[in-house]
Amino acid sequence: MHAPGIWGILVVAVVVILLFGRGKISGMMGEVASGIKAFQKGMKDEDKPVERVATTTADVREPEKKDV
Repeated sequence: MHAPGIWGILVVAVVVILLFGRGKISGMMGEVASGIKAFQKGMKDEDKPVERVATTTADVREPEKKDV
């Protein structure tokens, strides 16, 4: 097997542009970029320590027992 030549690459590029159109391709790239930014923001937020909520035994109710 050999690598595709310049004509093969051009044919594939033309077919992709015809199928998706220039607007859809640029829209998809914008969505990919916003997804990457959201992922990076989520990774930065994960490094922050999480505050723990203190609970006491008074806060927890025992279930009521039914007389059988």
